[in-house]
Amino acid sequence: MTGISARPGLTKPGYNWRVVDIVVAALISIAGGVIFWAWDQMALALTPATAGYPPLGGLIAGGWMIPAVLGMLIVRKPGAAIFCEIVAATSELIMGNQYGTTVLISGLLQGLGAELIFLAFMYKKFNLPVSLLAGAGAGLFCGLNDSFLPWGWNIAYEPVDKLAYIVFCTISGAVIAGALSWIATRGLARTGVLSAFASRKAASEPVFS
Repeated sequence: MTGISARPGLTKPGYNWRVVDIVVAALISIAGGVIFWAWDQMALALTPATAGYPPLGGLIAGGWMIPAVLGMLIVRKPGAAIFCEIVAATSELIMGNQYGTTVLISGLLQGLGAELIFLAFMYKKFNLPVSLLAGAGAGLFCGLNDSFLPWGWNIAYEPVDKLAYIVFCTISGAVIAGALSWIATRGLARTGVLSAFASRKAASEPVFS
């Protein structure tokens, strides 16, 4: 056996994707694509506000990472963060944006940043600290992507400005994508709409353990 199926602890039937998992993850992703599009417009509108110090733009980056964390917190299956972020980025591309096809690479990397955190906990912990770390992981990968890869929009920044941007993206990812997604999941669990998922008990799960 190879891949995820060969890893100890990841062979439980509960980790297999069901049709309902795919459908709900896709719906989260499409909604995320709409959020991405709206966030694109907000980023454009806020450009004059950050003109004095452009790295501050990283403080709003977390909005582009919500599907990765929210999707995983709800579906709780390996690959959910990457799946939701890529599909959301694809939806954003279809609707139109100022970043072009690079959003697909951004989606992959941001999803990967969140996915690795959940993997580190073997997809068994979905509390607030893990959610914050997942958001921060997505933000870190976002900052690195924008600062060092050839298509990065701030690749011309001075090293200290790149570092500031990466820190801002990481903080934004933790707060906007991590904390807000965790709060949203608990809220949805209270309504009963997550009854088909392990996350149905999210509202009563411990915050820190």
